[in-house]
Amino acid sequence: MNKTNAETKTNKASEAKVIYWCLAWLLATAGATFGPELLWGYGTLITSIGIAIQLAIGFGMIWAFKGFLLAMDELQRLIQLEALSLAFGVGVVVGISYELLEDVKLITFEPEISHLIMLMSLTYVFGLFLSNRRYR
Repeated sequence: MNKTNAETKTNKASEAKVIYWCLAWLLATAGATFGPELLWGYGTLITSIGIAIQLAIGFGMIWAFKGFLLAMDELQRLIQLEALSLAFGVGVVVGISYELLEDVKLITFEPEISHLIMLMSLTYVFGLFLSNRRYR
């Protein structure tokens, strides 16, 4: 199926919007994480504002990704759905098990959300790879 020039431009615009929102969220997360210690000395009000901004930008990123999905054709959406469902499923199952390991004292450190985010991200990329190969 060939895409029209307008469809290609819409997809590129949606993709660019997602990239910009992701970068903004990444910077806001870094600011909310490191700002209290390095920039404003753990001030409660400014830290709360920073986290609220980070949260709002995160919701903007979700909204942009939804638009990106809606701009795709059915096959692209199916590929995304399979990759996202794999990443979500792995995240839930491994995340709960990871937390249980600490609860029952099988690991001595506290589970970090960053470990789960990395796992889910890698699983998502792997899911995209597998789905793209399947529907090639």
